[in-house]
Amino acid sequence: MEDTVEKSCWGVAVKAALGFAAIILLIWLGSGDSATVVAAAR
Repeated sequence: MEDTVEKSCWGVAVKAALGFAAIILLIWLGSGDSATVVAAAR
């Protein structure tokens, strides 16, 4: 029981991290300016 809960928690964390990285990447590609990425990361 604990193993499945732990795996699902990691799955959610990984999906959240990938989703956040994808959003930052899209903003960076859309703007073409690294300053926007720094502003978005803060």
